[in-house]
Amino acid sequence: MKLLILLHVLFFYCSMPDIAFSSPACNFPAIINFGDSNSDTGGFSAAFGPFPPPNGESFFHMPAGRLSDGRLIIDFIAKSFGLPFLSSYLDSLGANYSHGVDFATVSSTIIDQNISLSQGGYSPFYLAVQVMQFSQFVPRSQLVAKRGGCFKSLMPKKEYFNQSLYTIDIGQNDITAGLGARKTSDKFIPQTLAVFSGEVKRIYNLGARYFWIHNTGPLGCLAYTLVLRNLTAAGELDPAGCSVFYNKVAQQFNKKLNETLVELRKQLPRAVITYVDIYSAKYSLFLKPAKYGFKDPLRVCCGHGNNKYNFDPNVLCGSKATVNGSVVLLGRSCREPSKKVVWDGIHYTDAANKVVFDLISTGRFSHPPRSLKRACEGRIL
Repeated sequence: MKLLILLHVLFFYCSMPDIAFSSPACNFPAIINFGDSNSDTGGFSAAFGPFPPPNGESFFHMPAGRLSDGRLIIDFIAKSFGLPFLSSYLDSLGANYSHGVDFATVSSTIIDQNISLSQGGYSPFYLAVQVMQFSQFVPRSQLVAKRGGCFKSLMPKKEYFNQSLYTIDIGQNDITAGLGARKTSDKFIPQTLAVFSGEVKRIYNLGARYFWIHNTGPLGCLAYTLVLRNLTAAGELDPAGCSVFYNKVAQQFNKKLNETLVELRKQLPRAVITYVDIYSAKYSLFLKPAKYGFKDPLRVCCGHGNNKYNFDPNVLCGSKATVNGSVVLLGRSCREPSKKVVWDGIHYTDAANKVVFDLISTGRFSHPPRSLKRACEGRIL
Protein backbone atom coordinates (compact mmCIF):
# COMPACT_ATOMS: atom_id res chain seq x y z
CA MET A 1 0.00 0.00 0.00
CA LYS A 2 2.81 2.43 0.92
CA LEU A 3 4.52 1.65 -2.38
CA LEU A 4 1.28 2.34 -4.26
CA ILE A 5 0.85 5.72 -2.51
CA LEU A 6 4.46 6.63 -3.30
CA LEU A 7 3.96 5.81 -6.96
CA HIS A 8 0.85 8.01 -7.09
CA VAL A 9 2.77 10.89 -5.54
CA LEU A 10 5.63 10.50 -7.98
CA PHE A 11 3.21 10.33 -10.91
CA PHE A 12 1.47 13.52 -9.75
CA TYR A 13 4.76 15.36 -9.28
CA CYS A 14 6.26 14.26 -12.59
CA SER A 15 3.06 15.11 -14.45
CA MET A 16 3.09 18.72 -13.28
CA PRO A 17 4.24 21.38 -15.80
CA ASP A 18 7.77 22.71 -15.41
CA ILE A 19 7.08 25.81 -13.38
CA ALA A 20 9.16 27.82 -10.96
CA PHE A 21 8.06 27.61 -7.37
CA SER A 22 8.09 30.63 -5.10
CA SER A 23 11.37 31.23 -3.34
CA PRO A 24 12.80 33.97 -1.15
CA ALA A 25 13.34 37.28 -2.92
CA CYS A 26 16.81 38.07 -4.24
CA ASN A 27 18.98 39.81 -1.69
CA PHE A 28 21.51 41.81 -3.70
CA PRO A 29 24.23 43.20 -1.42
CA ALA A 30 25.21 45.85 -3.97
CA ILE A 31 24.24 47.49 -7.27
CA ILE A 32 26.70 48.35 -10.02
CA ASN A 33 25.35 50.73 -12.64
CA PHE A 34 26.40 51.80 -16.13
CA GLY A 35 24.61 54.41 -18.20
CA ASP A 36 23.86 58.01 -19.10
CA SER A 37 21.96 60.89 -17.48
CA ASN A 38 18.98 58.65 -16.78
CA SER A 39 21.03 57.04 -14.01
CA ASP A 40 23.91 59.46 -13.31
CA THR A 41 24.00 60.12 -9.55
CA GLY A 42 26.91 62.55 -9.68
CA GLY A 43 29.58 61.50 -12.15
CA PHE A 44 29.19 64.34 -14.61
CA SER A 45 28.97 66.91 -11.81
CA ALA A 46 32.14 65.57 -10.23
CA ALA A 47 34.02 65.82 -13.51
CA PHE A 48 32.67 69.04 -14.98
CA GLY A 49 30.99 70.99 -12.20
CA PRO A 50 27.65 70.93 -10.36
CA PHE A 51 24.26 71.41 -11.97
CA PRO A 52 22.55 74.63 -10.94
CA PRO A 53 19.41 75.01 -8.84
CA PRO A 54 16.52 74.27 -9.04
CA ASN A 55 17.81 70.76 -9.85
CA GLY A 56 17.27 68.54 -6.81
CA GLU A 57 14.76 70.89 -5.19
CA SER A 58 11.93 68.44 -4.49
CA PHE A 59 13.82 65.70 -2.65
CA PHE A 60 17.39 66.77 -1.88
CA HIS A 61 16.50 70.48 -1.57
CA MET A 62 19.70 71.29 -3.43
CA PRO A 63 21.53 70.11 -6.57
CA ALA A 64 22.60 66.50 -6.01
CA GLY A 65 24.39 65.51 -9.21
CA ARG A 66 21.15 64.45 -10.89
CA LEU A 67 19.26 66.08 -13.75
CA SER A 68 15.89 66.01 -12.04
CA ASP A 69 14.11 67.75 -9.23
CA GLY A 70 14.83 64.67 -7.12
CA ARG A 71 15.54 60.98 -7.44
CA LEU A 72 16.20 58.84 -10.49
CA ILE A 73 14.95 55.32 -11.17
CA ILE A 74 18.31 53.92 -10.00
CA ASP A 75 17.74 55.60 -6.62
CA PHE A 76 14.40 53.84 -6.22
CA ILE A 77 15.99 50.54 -7.23
CA ALA A 78 18.63 50.94 -4.52
CA LYS A 79 16.01 51.92 -1.94
CA SER A 80 13.90 48.86 -2.77
CA PHE A 81 16.76 46.61 -1.63
CA GLY A 82 17.43 48.66 1.48
CA LEU A 83 20.67 50.01 0.00
CA PRO A 84 21.96 53.60 0.14
CA PHE A 85 22.01 55.75 -3.00
CA LEU A 86 24.94 54.87 -5.25
CA SER A 87 28.07 56.98 -5.12
CA SER A 88 29.58 57.88 -8.46
CA TYR A 89 32.93 56.35 -9.36
CA LEU A 90 34.13 59.83 -10.32
CA ASP A 91 33.13 61.45 -7.02
CA SER A 92 36.18 61.57 -4.75
CA LEU A 93 34.49 63.38 -1.86
CA GLY A 94 32.23 61.56 0.56
CA ALA A 95 31.86 58.47 -1.62
CA ASN A 96 30.84 55.15 -0.11
CA TYR A 97 31.19 52.09 -2.34
CA SER A 98 30.35 49.44 0.23
CA HIS A 99 27.02 48.69 -1.47
CA GLY A 100 27.79 49.53 -5.08
CA VAL A 101 29.05 52.10 -7.52
CA ASP A 102 27.69 54.20 -10.37
CA PHE A 103 29.73 54.62 -13.56
CA ALA A 104 27.02 56.49 -15.48
CA THR A 105 27.50 60.08 -16.64
CA VAL A 106 25.31 62.62 -18.37
CA SER A 107 25.62 62.57 -22.19
CA SER A 108 27.26 59.14 -22.23
CA THR A 109 26.90 56.93 -25.29
CA ILE A 110 27.52 53.32 -26.17
CA ILE A 111 29.82 54.26 -29.04
CA ASP A 112 32.46 56.99 -28.81
CA GLN A 113 30.97 59.82 -30.88
CA ASN A 114 34.31 61.67 -31.23
CA ILE A 115 32.65 65.03 -30.53
CA SER A 116 33.81 66.76 -27.36
CA LEU A 117 31.48 68.42 -24.90
CA SER A 118 33.05 71.79 -25.69
CA GLN A 119 31.89 71.31 -29.28
CA GLY A 120 28.36 70.46 -28.22
CA GLY A 121 29.07 66.76 -28.22
CA TYR A 122 28.97 63.89 -25.76
CA SER A 123 30.58 62.65 -22.58
CA PRO A 124 34.10 61.23 -22.82
CA PHE A 125 32.89 58.49 -20.46
CA TYR A 126 31.22 56.33 -23.09
CA LEU A 127 30.38 52.72 -22.25
CA ALA A 128 33.80 51.19 -23.01
CA VAL A 129 35.41 53.74 -20.68
CA GLN A 130 32.88 52.97 -17.94
CA VAL A 131 33.64 49.26 -18.26
CA MET A 132 37.37 50.00 -18.18
CA GLN A 133 36.81 51.98 -14.97
CA PHE A 134 34.96 49.00 -13.54
CA SER A 135 37.82 46.69 -14.48
CA GLN A 136 40.08 48.90 -12.36
CA PHE A 137 37.55 49.26 -9.57
CA VAL A 138 37.38 45.52 -8.93
CA PRO A 139 41.05 44.98 -7.92
CA ARG A 140 41.74 48.47 -6.58
CA SER A 141 38.75 48.45 -4.23
CA GLN A 142 40.13 45.26 -2.67
CA LEU A 143 43.58 46.79 -2.26
CA VAL A 144 42.03 49.75 -0.47
CA ALA A 145 39.94 47.40 1.72
CA LYS A 146 43.13 45.64 2.88
CA ARG A 147 44.16 48.86 4.62
CA GLY A 148 41.45 48.10 7.14
CA GLY A 149 39.44 50.44 9.31
CA CYS A 150 37.28 53.01 7.56
CA PHE A 151 38.91 52.14 4.24
CA LYS A 152 37.55 48.61 4.43
CA SER A 153 34.10 49.83 5.49
CA LEU A 154 33.81 52.00 2.36
CA MET A 155 34.65 49.26 -0.15
CA PRO A 156 32.53 46.32 -1.43
CA LYS A 157 33.42 42.83 -0.30
CA LYS A 158 35.15 40.68 -2.92
CA GLU A 159 32.22 38.27 -3.20
CA TYR A 160 29.84 41.14 -3.99
CA PHE A 161 31.07 41.30 -7.57
CA ASN A 162 29.42 37.94 -8.28
CA GLN A 163 26.36 38.71 -6.16
CA SER A 164 25.52 42.27 -7.24
CA LEU A 165 22.74 43.45 -9.48
CA TYR A 166 24.22 45.02 -12.62
CA THR A 167 21.95 47.72 -14.05
CA ILE A 168 22.43 49.29 -17.47
CA ASP A 169 20.49 52.22 -18.94
CA ILE A 170 22.16 53.68 -22.03
CA GLY A 171 21.46 54.26 -25.73
CA GLN A 172 19.30 57.37 -25.84
CA ASN A 173 22.22 59.61 -26.80
CA ASP A 174 23.40 57.19 -29.49
CA ILE A 175 20.02 57.56 -31.19
CA THR A 176 20.02 61.35 -31.11
CA ALA A 177 23.66 61.42 -32.19
CA GLY A 178 23.03 59.09 -35.11
CA LEU A 179 19.97 60.97 -36.30
CA GLY A 180 21.70 64.31 -35.78
CA ALA A 181 24.52 63.14 -38.05
CA ARG A 182 21.89 62.08 -40.60
CA LYS A 183 22.89 58.44 -40.39
CA THR A 184 20.35 55.76 -41.24
CA SER A 185 18.99 53.91 -38.22
CA ASP A 186 19.20 50.60 -40.13
CA LYS A 187 22.96 51.06 -40.10
CA PHE A 188 23.90 52.76 -36.84
CA ILE A 189 21.58 50.80 -34.52
CA PRO A 190 23.09 47.35 -35.33
CA GLN A 191 26.59 48.82 -35.07
CA THR A 192 25.78 50.38 -31.71
CA LEU A 193 24.31 47.21 -30.26
CA ALA A 194 27.20 45.10 -31.50
CA VAL A 195 29.44 47.29 -29.34
CA PHE A 196 26.96 47.05 -26.48
CA SER A 197 27.04 43.26 -26.66
CA GLY A 198 30.81 43.23 -26.44
CA GLU A 199 30.80 45.46 -23.36
CA VAL A 200 28.21 43.29 -21.57
CA LYS A 201 30.49 40.32 -22.19
CA ARG A 202 33.39 42.23 -20.65
CA ILE A 203 31.31 43.02 -17.57
CA TYR A 204 30.32 39.34 -17.36
CA ASN A 205 33.96 38.27 -17.57
CA LEU A 206 34.72 40.57 -14.64
CA GLY A 207 32.27 38.62 -12.49
CA ALA A 208 28.79 39.98 -13.24
CA ARG A 209 25.97 37.45 -13.28
CA TYR A 210 22.71 39.34 -12.71
CA PHE A 211 21.77 41.96 -15.30
CA TRP A 212 18.80 44.35 -15.26
CA ILE A 213 18.93 46.14 -18.63
CA HIS A 214 16.62 49.01 -19.58
CA ASN A 215 15.67 49.74 -23.15
CA THR A 216 15.40 53.36 -24.26
CA GLY A 217 12.39 55.54 -23.53
CA PRO A 218 9.94 57.31 -25.88
CA LEU A 219 12.25 60.04 -27.17
CA GLY A 220 9.47 61.51 -29.26
CA CYS A 221 7.62 62.55 -26.10
CA LEU A 222 10.45 64.79 -24.89
CA ALA A 223 10.54 68.49 -25.74
CA TYR A 224 14.13 68.42 -26.95
CA THR A 225 13.09 66.26 -29.89
CA LEU A 226 9.65 67.77 -30.44
CA VAL A 227 11.06 71.24 -31.12
CA LEU A 228 13.22 69.78 -33.90
CA ARG A 229 10.28 68.52 -35.93
CA ASN A 230 7.69 70.15 -38.17
CA LEU A 231 4.74 69.26 -36.01
CA THR A 232 2.18 70.55 -38.50
CA ALA A 233 3.00 67.81 -41.00
CA ALA A 234 0.39 65.09 -41.41
CA GLY A 235 1.05 62.01 -39.29
CA GLU A 236 3.82 63.71 -37.33
CA LEU A 237 2.20 63.27 -33.91
CA ASP A 238 0.72 60.16 -32.30
CA PRO A 239 -2.36 60.07 -30.00
CA ALA A 240 -0.24 61.14 -27.01
CA GLY A 241 1.12 64.15 -28.92
CA CYS A 242 4.57 62.58 -29.29
CA SER A 243 6.78 62.54 -32.38
CA VAL A 244 6.08 59.43 -34.44
CA PHE A 245 9.48 59.69 -36.12
CA TYR A 246 11.59 59.66 -32.96
CA ASN A 247 9.49 57.05 -31.23
CA LYS A 248 9.71 54.70 -34.21
CA VAL A 249 13.50 54.89 -34.10
CA ALA A 250 13.45 54.27 -30.33
CA GLN A 251 11.24 51.22 -30.91
CA GLN A 252 13.60 49.99 -33.62
CA PHE A 253 16.51 50.33 -31.19
CA ASN A 254 14.59 48.46 -28.51
CA LYS A 255 13.66 45.61 -30.82
CA LYS A 256 17.29 45.12 -31.77
CA LEU A 257 18.36 45.41 -28.12
CA ASN A 258 15.95 42.63 -27.15
CA GLU A 259 17.31 40.45 -29.96
CA THR A 260 20.84 41.21 -28.76
CA LEU A 261 19.98 40.09 -25.23
CA VAL A 262 18.43 36.87 -26.54
CA GLU A 263 21.77 36.04 -28.14
CA LEU A 264 23.70 37.05 -25.03
CA ARG A 265 21.66 34.62 -22.93
CA LYS A 266 22.87 31.84 -25.21
CA GLN A 267 26.48 33.00 -25.10
CA LEU A 268 26.55 33.68 -21.35
CA PRO A 269 24.72 30.68 -19.87
CA ARG A 270 25.57 31.56 -16.27
CA ALA A 271 24.10 35.04 -16.59
CA VAL A 272 20.55 36.01 -15.64
CA ILE A 273 19.59 38.82 -18.02
CA THR A 274 16.35 40.75 -17.66
CA TYR A 275 15.21 43.06 -20.45
CA VAL A 276 13.17 45.94 -19.01
CA ASP A 277 10.71 47.75 -21.25
CA ILE A 278 11.20 51.29 -19.94
CA TYR A 279 9.69 52.59 -23.18
CA SER A 280 6.22 51.19 -22.48
CA ALA A 281 6.27 52.19 -18.82
CA LYS A 282 7.24 55.79 -19.61
CA TYR A 283 4.93 56.08 -22.59
CA SER A 284 1.95 55.17 -20.41
CA LEU A 285 2.55 58.40 -18.46
CA PHE A 286 2.13 60.45 -21.63
CA LEU A 287 -0.79 58.48 -22.99
CA LYS A 288 -2.82 58.40 -19.74
CA PRO A 289 -1.32 61.06 -17.45
CA ALA A 290 -4.41 61.48 -15.24
CA LYS A 291 -4.28 57.79 -14.31
CA TYR A 292 -0.93 58.41 -12.63
CA GLY A 293 -1.69 61.86 -11.20
CA PHE A 294 -0.03 64.00 -13.87
CA LYS A 295 -1.18 66.99 -15.93
CA ASP A 296 -0.09 68.34 -19.33
CA PRO A 297 2.65 65.68 -19.63
CA LEU A 298 4.48 67.16 -22.63
CA ARG A 299 5.00 70.56 -21.00
CA VAL A 300 8.36 70.93 -19.28
CA CYS A 301 8.40 71.82 -15.58
CA CYS A 302 11.78 73.57 -15.46
CA GLY A 303 12.34 75.49 -18.67
CA HIS A 304 11.84 78.65 -20.64
CA GLY A 305 10.23 79.30 -23.98
CA ASN A 306 7.37 80.88 -25.83
CA ASN A 307 5.91 77.55 -26.94
CA LYS A 308 3.52 75.00 -25.54
CA TYR A 309 6.40 72.84 -24.32
CA ASN A 310 8.00 75.60 -22.21
CA PHE A 311 11.34 74.59 -23.73
CA ASP A 312 14.20 76.48 -25.36
CA PRO A 313 17.38 74.46 -26.09
CA ASN A 314 19.40 77.64 -25.54
CA VAL A 315 17.86 78.42 -22.13
CA LEU A 316 17.87 75.26 -20.05
CA CYS A 317 16.73 74.58 -16.50
CA GLY A 318 18.63 76.82 -14.10
CA SER A 319 19.90 79.18 -16.81
CA LYS A 320 20.37 82.82 -15.82
CA ALA A 321 20.75 86.07 -17.72
CA THR A 322 21.65 89.67 -16.87
CA VAL A 323 18.71 92.00 -17.45
CA ASN A 324 19.14 95.72 -16.74
CA GLY A 325 22.15 95.00 -14.59
CA SER A 326 20.46 92.32 -12.51
CA VAL A 327 20.91 88.55 -12.71
CA VAL A 328 17.59 86.89 -13.51
CA LEU A 329 16.71 83.20 -13.39
CA LEU A 330 15.18 82.24 -16.73
CA GLY A 331 15.01 78.46 -16.44
CA ARG A 332 12.51 78.36 -13.59
CA SER A 333 10.79 75.42 -11.96
CA CYS A 334 7.03 75.03 -12.15
CA ARG A 335 4.84 75.34 -9.05
CA GLU A 336 3.98 71.64 -8.79
CA PRO A 337 6.79 69.38 -10.05
CA SER A 338 4.93 66.41 -8.59
CA LYS A 339 2.23 66.92 -11.23
CA LYS A 340 4.67 66.98 -14.15
CA VAL A 341 6.22 64.11 -16.08
CA VAL A 342 9.15 65.91 -17.73
CA TRP A 343 11.54 67.96 -15.64
CA ASP A 344 13.76 69.86 -18.09
CA GLY A 345 12.79 68.75 -21.59
CA ILE A 346 15.07 65.70 -21.55
CA HIS A 347 14.78 64.10 -18.12
CA TYR A 348 11.96 63.06 -15.82
CA THR A 349 10.71 64.41 -12.52
CA ASP A 350 11.12 62.67 -9.19
CA ALA A 351 7.40 61.85 -9.24
CA ALA A 352 7.53 60.37 -12.75
CA ASN A 353 10.64 58.32 -11.95
CA LYS A 354 8.85 56.89 -8.91
CA VAL A 355 5.83 55.84 -10.99
CA VAL A 356 8.04 54.27 -13.66
CA PHE A 357 9.97 52.37 -10.99
CA ASP A 358 6.74 51.10 -9.48
CA LEU A 359 5.65 49.85 -12.92
CA ILE A 360 8.87 48.10 -13.93
CA SER A 361 9.65 46.57 -10.54
CA THR A 362 6.62 44.28 -10.77
CA GLY A 363 7.97 42.40 -13.79
CA ARG A 364 5.01 43.45 -15.92
CA PHE A 365 7.33 45.31 -18.29
CA SER A 366 10.17 42.77 -18.30
CA HIS A 367 11.26 39.88 -20.48
CA PRO A 368 11.29 37.30 -19.11
CA PRO A 369 8.42 38.57 -16.92
CA ARG A 370 10.61 38.66 -13.84
CA SER A 371 10.13 41.19 -11.05
CA LEU A 372 13.04 43.21 -9.73
CA LYS A 373 13.09 41.17 -6.52
CA ARG A 374 13.41 38.00 -8.66
CA ALA A 375 16.18 39.33 -10.91
CA CYS A 376 18.60 36.70 -9.60
CA GLU A 377 16.46 33.75 -10.70
CA GLY A 378 17.07 32.00 -13.96
CA ARG A 379 13.53 30.75 -14.41
CA ILE A 380 10.45 32.78 -15.24
CA LEU A 381 8.39 33.85 -12.25
